[in-house]
Amino acid sequence: MKDKVKIGIIGLGGRGMGLLEGVILHMPDVEILALCDLYKDRCEEGVQKVEKIKGVRPMMTQEYTDVLAIPEIDAIVLSTSWADHIDIAIASMEAGKYVACEVGGAYSIHECWKLVDAYERTKVPCMLMENCCYGREELMILNMVKQGVFGDIIHCAGGYHHDLREEIAYGKENRHYRLKNYIHRNCENYPTHEIGPIAQILNINRGNRMVSLVSVASKAKGLHDYIKEEKNEEIELMNTDFMQGDIVTTIIRCARGETITLTLDTTLPRYYSRGFTVRGTKGAYFEENHSIFIDGSHNKYDFYWKEQWGNAKDFREQYEHPIWKRYLEEGIKGGHGGMDWLVFADFFDSVKKGIETSLDVYDMVSWMCLSALSEDSIAMGGHPVAIPDFTNGKWINR
Repeated sequence: MKDKVKIGIIGLGGRGMGLLEGVILHMPDVEILALCDLYKDRCEEGVQKVEKIKGVRPMMTQEYTDVLAIPEIDAIVLSTSWADHIDIAIASMEAGKYVACEVGGAYSIHECWKLVDAYERTKVPCMLMENCCYGREELMILNMVKQGVFGDIIHCAGGYHHDLREEIAYGKENRHYRLKNYIHRNCENYPTHEIGPIAQILNINRGNRMVSLVSVASKAKGLHDYIKEEKNEEIELMNTDFMQGDIVTTIIRCARGETITLTLDTTLPRYYSRGFTVRGTKGAYFEENHSIFIDGSHNKYDFYWKEQWGNAKDFREQYEHPIWKRYLEEGIKGGHGGMDWLVFADFFDSVKKGIETSLDVYDMVSWMCLSALSEDSIAMGGHPVAIPDFTNGKWINR
C-alpha cells in the first residue's frame, strides 16, 4: 500500500480550482506533480496555490498529454469541460493512471461504450466523482433502506434544481462551457447528482439496472428573460434562441419494476434543492421538507404533515451512516458540506491500495448516458428509449 498518492490535475476552471484550493491541497497523503489547463493564467494561479500550501512548484502545461507522460503520477483528477471528460479519461487509463472524473452527462452512447472498452482493456479504474453519493442525508437514507425501514422500494425521485441563469449568461466572460450547451442541446444535461444516490438505493448494476426512459422538455424562456433584464446590451446573446428547455422531466423504468423521476430545473428563479425522494411499502423520505414518514407511526398526520417537517433529524441517532459517524468525530472538511472531501478520500484510498474504486466505470456510464438518451427522447416527442446494458449481463450477478 502506498503512503502517498502522486497526482496531476487536468482542468482548472471553477470546479477544478475549487477542488484544488478547498480539498486536495489539504490532504496530507496527496502530492500534486502537475497542473494543466487550456488557459495559462489558470495554470499560473494553480501553481501559486500549490506552492503556497505545499511548498513545492508543480509542472504546469496546457497540453494534457504532458501530464500523462509523467511516469511518477499515479492518478489524474479530471475537471475539464463535459465534452472532454471521456476522451481524456480514456487516454489517462491507457497511460496507466487511475482517473477521478468530475460529473456531467455524456454526449453520445458511443463514447460511453468507448470508456467501457478502455476499462476492460486496461483494467485501470475510473471513478465518477459524484459527491452527492457521500451526502449525509443520502447515506442515512441508504442505511435505512438497507435495514428495511422503508420496506420494498417502489419509486425514487431527484433533480438538479439550481438557478444557474447568471453562470450560463456570463459563460463567455467566465470561459464556461455551459452557455454553448444551453444554446445547442436540449436534454437532461446534469443527471448524476440525482441518479447517483438513487442508483445506490436501487442496486443499479448490482442485481438491478435501468432499462428505458422517456424525457420531455418545456419551452425555453427563462434565460432569454434573464438576459433581457441583466445583459440587454449584448445584442448577439439577446437574439439567441436557446435549445435547452427550462424544465426537463425524465422517467426511468428499472429491471425489477421500480420507477425513477429526474428533473432538470436550472433556468428559472428558484431555491437550490436536489429533490431527493424515496417511496417504499413501509415509508418514505422527502428531502424538500427533510421529513420521514413511517407507516403506522405517522398516518395520523395525513393532513397535518407540516407539523412533521424536519423530523428526519430524529432518526439520526439510530440510522446515521457509519461513514458520517466517523466523519463527524474526525471533523468535517472540504466543500459542499463535506461531501467533496469524502469522495476524494475514498478515491485516493483506492489508489493507495491498488484496488477498484467504490463507484466504477459501469456506474459512470450508466449515469452519464442519461443525457444522450434524454436528448434522443425529447427530439422524438417523448418517445421511449432503451438504456444499454453496459455490463453485458454482469449486472445480474455482480
